[in-house]
Amino acid sequence: MSTIRLGDEAPNFTAESTEGKIDFHNWLGDSWGILFSHPADYTPVCTTELGTVAKYKAKFDQRNVKVVALSVDGLQSHEGWINDINETQNTVVNFPIIADEDRKIATLYDMIHPNADSKLTVRSVFVIGPDKKIKLTITYPAATGRNFDELLRVIDSLQLTAYHKVATPANWNNGDDCVIVPSVTNEEIPRLFPKGYKEIKSYLRMTSQPNLN
Repeated sequence: MSTIRLGDEAPNFTAESTEGKIDFHNWLGDSWGILFSHPADYTPVCTTELGTVAKYKAKFDQRNVKVVALSVDGLQSHEGWINDINETQNTVVNFPIIADEDRKIATLYDMIHPNADSKLTVRSVFVIGPDKKIKLTITYPAATGRNFDELLRVIDSLQLTAYHKVATPANWNNGDDCVIVPSVTNEEIPRLFPKGYKEIKSYLRMTSQPNLN
């Protein structure tokens, strides 16, 4: 079992899912991706999470992000659980859920933390770029549901900072001012950031978000 770190290539796998067989890298294509695990089917927190993801699918689509869930239960269990999710969360599950009964993928991605539970996966989140590299990892304990608004915020930051020489400050949200990265010299700023900038310290220079009109 290996630890997956930022910048590593996301391990590829093939698996059965509720939307057919998936070859992970091929399925991602040129999209960004989120792979997130659930301790088990028919668990209360996971039910609310998957319902939320279904409701947020249009927001993920706008950002060219594909979402796939994973649980160590089988397809038949997943199908029954989807009925419950649709009923209780007033939505329709519109993304695949991987069946990982042999825990092959859970092991590949180090999703089982024995000191938390020897059999069930923790709430792992992996954000993967179009280059198939790991851009973000977050691990939640079983009792804490994930904040998908935060995941959207992080993806906005990842996509912005991947293509512009900026970083996003604490509590940044899409549309807020950004930090110019230290590698940019003051002489380069007029060309890169024609909207101007504010120098608070020589290493702390703020500018308007560059990908907005």
